[in-house]
Amino acid sequence: MNIPGDLKVTTEILYKGALIFALIDIFYVIILFRLVKTGELVKLKWSLVTVIAIFFCFLLGFIMSVLFWDSVYSYVFPVWARWIIPPCYGLLFSVAGLLFWWIAVRFQRISVLVFCLLGGTWGVLTHILAIERGILDKPPMLQGSSPAAALTIAAFEFIFYWCVCLSLAKFVQILRAKNS
Repeated sequence: MNIPGDLKVTTEILYKGALIFALIDIFYVIILFRLVKTGELVKLKWSLVTVIAIFFCFLLGFIMSVLFWDSVYSYVFPVWARWIIPPCYGLLFSVAGLLFWWIAVRFQRISVLVFCLLGGTWGVLTHILAIERGILDKPPMLQGSSPAAALTIAAFEFIFYWCVCLSLAKFVQILRAKNS
């Protein structure tokens, strides 16, 4: 699938997207904060790591490789990496998720908040690397976009992703409890 060649992602679009993600994140984190207590987060460890691996490998990794390869990622990665990146994302992001889980459970009252904020930090770090590889300079659709805007949306976008993963892990826990 090809994205239209005239599509242009501007700094303004990135900041508007960041605002939308930020508003969603505020409510999502509050809901998760109330639904997932620290003791539950401890029990979610391996479900969470598994969900993160699947989410980033299949959902985001393959979406990246199918929908945005030609218009974005082919400019910064070699052709042979197209189908290697998704499982690498799954593995790398699940290891990061395990580290973030380990850090978060040490913050008794705010473990969910810490976990989600670390996910946002991960988004910023991964996007710094992408910017270093030329993600804002090489693909025509991203040329001229502000690095600050790209990092801002990445923070809130990844908080959202980590909230989704935590929600899915909680759902898996609920299903397991019903089937036991």
